Amino acid sequence: MSTARSVDDLADADAHVFVPDLDVPRLDEGDRHHLVRVLRLRPGQAVTAGDGQGRVRPCRIGADGGLEPCGEAVEVAVPQPALTVAVALTKGARPELAVQKLTELGVDRIVPFVAERSVVRWEGERAGHHHRRLLRVAREAAMQSRRAYLPRLDEVCDFTTVAALPGAALCQRGGRPPSLAEPVVLVGPEGGWTAAELAAGPPAVGLGPQVLRAETAAVAVAALLVGLRAGMVAPAVRR
Repeated sequence: MSTARSVDDLADADAHVFVPDLDVPRLDEGDRHHLVRVLRLRPGQAVTAGDGQGRVRPCRIGADGGLEPCGEAVEVAVPQPALTVAVALTKGARPELAVQKLTELGVDRIVPFVAERSVVRWEGERAGHHHRRLLRVAREAAMQSRRAYLPRLDEVCDFTTVAALPGAALCQRGGRPPSLAEPVVLVGPEGGWTAAELAAGPPAVGLGPQVLRAETAAVAVAALLVGLRAGMVAPAVRR
């Protein structure tokens, strides 16, 4: 199996989709509808099919609206280091927005968690419902952004659990610039961190003097970390 740097190395595809089996790539009805009815792809147009674990195969739309393989599967290199953004639960559709944008940017792991000042609580079946919804959001965003790897999306956890992750840092005004030395960043709720959370151990990384919404801070820190990893952003010089 050959190795490609990104999905763009495979083909000038018109769309990207995830399938359970790359040896026999079959679309489910939802994906078929999206490709044929929403994107209006026609027979012969190029589509890349991925397994969500780094293997991607070039295909084309068949006469029946299904997928026809037109090349061998290749392995896309795993980005290093792995990047994690943990976001405290917030109201409304903001968690969905955060997951969508973090996936598009290329974050490897997304962790929703409950902070001391979190107003929103997901418990029991409600937690399961929200997790399934966020998984769908992440999958759709990964297809749109041509990702070879689906992000890991954890079930909701508590602050102590996520703060103990290796390389963790808290997003907080006045903190030092984000760095790949701290590839796990926690973004707090609307009310900010409590004194106990700030004293819990992880160092603080900052995004400037402004007070940002949780989802804005999550997207901003993800963009910086992904840019640092790709060599598109220069590391800060620490004095």
